[in-house]
Amino acid sequence: MRALIASGTGRYADPWHPFPRTSPLIADALAAAGIEARIEHDVDAAMRSLAGVDLLVVNAGDPWRTDAGDAAVPAESIAGLAAALERGIGVLALHCAVASLRDYPEWAPAIGAMWVPGLSFHPPHGEVAVRGRGDGDGAGDGADAAVAGPTVPDFRVADFSVADFSVADERYCRLQRLGRSAVVAQFDGAESGDVEPAAWIREVGAARIAVDVLGHDERSYASAGHRRLLAQLARWALREEPSSV
Repeated sequence: MRALIASGTGRYADPWHPFPRTSPLIADALAAAGIEARIEHDVDAAMRSLAGVDLLVVNAGDPWRTDAGDAAVPAESIAGLAAALERGIGVLALHCAVASLRDYPEWAPAIGAMWVPGLSFHPPHGEVAVRGRGDGDGAGDGADAAVAGPTVPDFRVADFSVADFSVADERYCRLQRLGRSAVVAQFDGAESGDVEPAAWIREVGAARIAVDVLGHDERSYASAGHRRLLAQLARWALREEPSSV
């Protein structure tokens, strides 16, 4: 399986997220799961290079927060992502990917959430206790319906087992949810007054989409639990058994 990591530089870079340092750590975590990953530091070029790629990983920032935010995105890039989603590419969106690719019409509807300036927020960086979906856990439905939204039976979420873990990271809160997703890990939003999703999975047409809002900097990928979750999400998006990681 071949993965392409679109790593934030230029208009997709920001002062808070060290993409050049975290993207190699993501590649290492994928390699440990048997997935060969190549890093592309030009995000728009990555979207034109998805032929033959099985998994698109987006580790990039908000292009509208930079001075270059009004730069035109090549039409070939927008068409490239749309075509890849249509053919059923796997997608793994990480951390501030929920605020990225804003010029791509298919992106936010595909990943199922977006960061809304002035509404979405995160508490100070710190230790985060992540509650995963274990065997028989109801995370994603029942009592957690307000967080998860409706579950989708085709996801076979009952087979997706995520152990609880701790990670040094940011907790993204009050994201705008779009469409139906199944939450597989969550954390206490505290300041938002609710439980918040840390990771979810969904299907959009033929594409399988996995979103992990953890991953602020290198400290996040020092967590064995987070690396395991990342590998599970990637394997699920590739239609492999996530529990085999």
